[in-house]
Amino acid sequence: MIRLLAAAVLALASAGAASPIATPEIAGCPIFPATNPWNQRVDKLPVAKNSATLIRAIGLDRPLHADFGSGLYDGEPIGIPYNVVPAAQPTVHVTFEYADESDKGPYPIPAHPRIEGGSDHHILIVQQGTCRLFELGGAQHTAAGWQAWAGASWSLRSNAVRPATWTSADAAGLPILPGLARYGDLDHALRFTAERTRRAFIYPARHYASDSTDPSLPPMGLRVRLKASFDVSGFPPQARAVLEALKRYGMILADNGSPWFITGAPDPRWSNDELHALGRVTGRDLEVVDTSGLRP
Repeated sequence: MIRLLAAAVLALASAGAASPIATPEIAGCPIFPATNPWNQRVDKLPVAKNSATLIRAIGLDRPLHADFGSGLYDGEPIGIPYNVVPAAQPTVHVTFEYADESDKGPYPIPAHPRIEGGSDHHILIVQQGTCRLFELGGAQHTAAGWQAWAGASWSLRSNAVRPATWTSADAAGLPILPGLARYGDLDHALRFTAERTRRAFIYPARHYASDSTDPSLPPMGLRVRLKASFDVSGFPPQARAVLEALKRYGMILADNGSPWFITGAPDPRWSNDELHALGRVTGRDLEVVDTSGLRP
């Protein structure tokens, strides 16, 4: 597995190996089954026929950017943190702006949850024992209680997806947690954003966030990978580990935002200097994967 426990571990001498890989886990819970799209390798799948068009729409010359790291930016951790709570964690009611597309809950929000900074205020929660994932977008605690734009819950042992056209805490109707670059575990697809998207979604996405029907724009759920021919040997260990993950698993378009921004969880062990080297990779080095046959 691509592990980040120490720089020496990241020699990646067996980067091209096709040996079986264990399913990612957090707190004893699988982060979805091995057959889930987030955990399936795509390095052997064909290139999509419209790859060049879609890559151009996102940005041929725009660089990759690690939207995660160590330390603080404007006083907030860099990335989207997640919480782990016990099975007996008390639950609370949450009021939603998009109540008709949200899971009612209740939600096991701890007293002082780790919340994403900026404007999105995501709260991600893994519940031990039940192995359920709870996610909120635009979460805030007011005098009236917890409020959010939307909320969703998944069984981490299941491949079930949300109803078609339903949002989640993410614009694509996807879970956020499985796509985070997590220090010590990059054996899965990553989550990324694009500035302009299409009014469409492809599996495993369930929702769109655009009014444009321009076929040259990418749909939510688009899977992109780093070209196999791209030489990663000159990159520092942490950047190289991310790039190897992008060759094997690729990344899934999940929200509107800055092009080629890769989402991850903050961790003091990330080296911001090493991750900055990802900026040497641009859209020209990427390709869209044909995932039409990719199902659990």
